[in-house]
Amino acid sequence: MNELLILAFSLVAGMLLGAMFFGGLWWTVVRAISSKQPALWFLGSMLLRTGIALSGFYFVSGGDWKRLLASLLGFIIARLVVTRLTRAAQQPGQLARKAGHAP
Repeated sequence: MNELLILAFSLVAGMLLGAMFFGGLWWTVVRAISSKQPALWFLGSMLLRTGIALSGFYFVSGGDWKRLLASLLGFIIARLVVTRLTRAAQQPGQLARKAGHAP
């Protein structure tokens, strides 16, 4: 039972890492569109998000492949959830209009 609880914790931790990673990516895209230097936004965001995610996986897994697998599954679940939420919140063509492109 104790191992099952640890795996559930790893799954939730992976979901939180995924929500941070993909939510941060969405936030970066929205901010970078109106920025004068979008490359800095993307580079800084990538380094920060990747560093946090990799560190999180390292600490959550604790060297156990089962915990690593559970956290990766949570990460993938979070990707699906964040993608669905941001797609529902975003009107088609809204980002293109903000960037000054044709709708």
